[in-house]
Amino acid sequence: MAGFFRRFTKGFFVLCNIFIAILFLLGCYASHFDPLHFWFIGFFTLASIYLLLFLLVFMIFWFFAKKKFMLISIIAVLCAWQPLRHLIKFRFGADFRLQKNDSSLRVMSWNVEHFDILEHKAHPERKLEMIDLVAQYTPDIACFQEVVGNETDSTAINYLPFFKQRMQFREYLYSYNKKLDFDNKHHFGIVIFSRWPILNRQTISYEPNNYNCIFQYVDILKGADTFRVFNIHLQSLKFSEANREYIDDPSMQNERDLERSKNIISKFHTGFLQRKIQSERIKQAMDASPYPVIVCGDFNDVPNSYAYSTVGKGMKNCFAEKGSGIGRTFYSISPTLRIDNIFTDPRFETTQFVRIKKKLSDHFPIIADLSFNR
Repeated sequence: MAGFFRRFTKGFFVLCNIFIAILFLLGCYASHFDPLHFWFIGFFTLASIYLLLFLLVFMIFWFFAKKKFMLISIIAVLCAWQPLRHLIKFRFGADFRLQKNDSSLRVMSWNVEHFDILEHKAHPERKLEMIDLVAQYTPDIACFQEVVGNETDSTAINYLPFFKQRMQFREYLYSYNKKLDFDNKHHFGIVIFSRWPILNRQTISYEPNNYNCIFQYVDILKGADTFRVFNIHLQSLKFSEANREYIDDPSMQNERDLERSKNIISKFHTGFLQRKIQSERIKQAMDASPYPVIVCGDFNDVPNSYAYSTVGKGMKNCFAEKGSGIGRTFYSISPTLRIDNIFTDPRFETTQFVRIKKKLSDHFPIIADLSFNR
């Protein structure tokens, strides 16, 4: 009886190890599966780092129990080595030098979460802290998402010409849907600020013309070079506070809990499908550019996802070039969410990269210094 129990237990753990290895590989190679038919694989992409930890635990377990079964986890990790390079960077983070080289281009991307307009009365200093943080790092180009702003009324709380002056930018492009105002004075959109001349401004919108169906690009002249900079914000999951509370403490005790779980799964499903469509449209516009391209934005998806890989195909990712660790950029829900990115044309070299770990928004800003190799 004892021998049967040992064999059963060993077989059970072997099957669990194989099952987790398969889910891990599916998550790492999710970009090869069309979300239209395989949207559920996106869950495994979100869980990739946790699945990797389980594989490492199994490796330790088999080291003491039965060494030959360590091969299950080892083979899975080796097969995923290429996509793993996008998930984790095993290097020490270098100190970021505030003083930038005159020949370099400093690019910043930040989801500013409305510039905290809802807390303006209680904490008016928060917005100025955000603006002064940008001014401190002196980016040449700053791409912001979730911008609640106004361009024409100087009495508005978030008056963009004031932002431009305070952050010492020369020009900007603010893109929004006029039908979706934040309030009577403010729109809800995305913005690109530049210290260099903007030669061309474009806002691209698709039906139903909601916030995530808009993206923008500008052509920026720096010296003798012209670059096309895209600012994007892919489909968010639109989690309510109740959704986030349930994710933090899931349970299945009654019908209400069942409905809450269905609601969350439905939002994930919609997000995966919408980001597929949005990323393909953005990639089409990128491919039509006559100039070297830089893409900044909140992807609302993790590395190796379909959207990340679609936009990033043939491009360099600045975190992958100079970042370290996991590089989390969204500090709610999970410690593994690197959903904000700066991608560049291969002719750019990333000379330094930083993630600024200050909780002024629900996202951390990221900055990269770029050198263009003609």
